[in-house]
Amino acid sequence: MKKYILICLLLFTGLGAFAQKFAYVDSEYILKHMPEYKSAQNQLDVLSQQWQKAADNNFSELDKMYKAYQADQVLLTDDMRKKRENDIIEKEKAAKDFQRQKFGPDGDLFQSRIKLLKPIQEKVSKVIADYAKGKQIDFIFDKGSEATMMIYSSSSFDVSDDIITRLGYKPGAIGK
Repeated sequence: MKKYILICLLLFTGLGAFAQKFAYVDSEYILKHMPEYKSAQNQLDVLSQQWQKAADNNFSELDKMYKAYQADQVLLTDDMRKKRENDIIEKEKAAKDFQRQKFGPDGDLFQSRIKLLKPIQEKVSKVIADYAKGKQIDFIFDKGSEATMMIYSSSSFDVSDDIITRLGYKPGAIGK
C-alpha cells in the first residue's frame, strides 16, 4: 500500500514539473535598446576618463619627483634627502588614495554606477515580472548576465523583444 501511495505521489509531482513554463531574456540586448542606459553609460565613461586622467597626472608628477630626486641625490644633505623622500612618499600615498577613492570597490565610480543604473535595472525587472505574470511564466532566466549560463536555448523562448516593446522601445536594429 505504501508503495502505491509513493508511486502516485511521485507521478503527480513529476507531472507538476512538466507544467512549469520557462523563458529567458538577454538583459544586455534589452539594455542596448534603452536610450537612458546609453546615456548613463556615456556619463560613467566621461567620469571614468576624467578621473583616470587625474590619476595619471598624479603618478606622472610622482615619477618626475622621483627622477629629480635621483638626479639631485648626491648633492643633497641628509636632512634635504629625508625631506624629499618624505615628499615623494606623501605624494605616492595621495595618488594611491585618490585612485582608491575614485576606482575602489566602494569608490566614486562604483557609487555613480549604482546611482545611474539601478533605476534602469529596476524598471526592466518590473516589466519582466509583469510580463511573466501576464503570460503565466514560472521562470525567466537571464542569458546576458555572467551568473547564469545556458549551454543551449531555443530562440522560441527568448522574450527579450517583447520586454523591449513593453518598455516602449523598438526592438531589432541592434544585433544579439
